[in-house]
Amino acid sequence: MLETIAVILLVLWVLGLVSSYTMGGLVHILLVIAVVIVLVRVIQGRRL
Repeated sequence: MLETIAVILLVLWVLGLVSSYTMGGLVHILLVIAVVIVLVRVIQGRRL
């Protein structure tokens, strides 16, 4: 489920970059959240 959320956030970030209407720093915050989620998943996967 976390991978799905990360992918959705990355897609929204890319759409924000290519669209003429961006919401400022919000898309970049979404990217940071997506990267953090992926990193947490990788770390948890290695521990298990």
